[in-house]
Amino acid sequence: MPHFLPLRRVVAGLTLAGVATLAHAAPSALLKALDPDNDGTVSLAEAQTAAKARFAALNPDNDGTLDAKELKPAKVTPAELKAVNADNDGTLDEAEYLALVEARFKAADPDNDGTLDAAEFKTKAGKALAALLVK
Repeated sequence: MPHFLPLRRVVAGLTLAGVATLAHAAPSALLKALDPDNDGTVSLAEAQTAAKARFAALNPDNDGTLDAKELKPAKVTPAELKAVNADNDGTLDEAEYLALVEARFKAADPDNDGTLDAAEFKTKAGKALAALLVK
């Protein structure tokens, strides 16, 4: 059985290795970090796993929600915040954040095959999704 490093360790290692922000790295580096089963694509489940780690990293006060300031590195627009903020409290909890991840994932998956490859991460929608998944 293959041994997979936790996503946080992989991302931390890449950051220490000199990749300032993985979201802006080459799609192949991004894919490698987000694809623990090494099938060459990222599924929604893999994206959601990465998003949970990113949510925790964006939430330094550990209050369980992200406000507009905390969401700034993830490049969440005011319109997106309003659209997924089901309880209208001006913040996103983890479930609302994951709903945004799913919406951006679907936008980045024009062939609707349920996975994203390196080419799809090169698109504007793919880059927007990456901002929600990694630093």
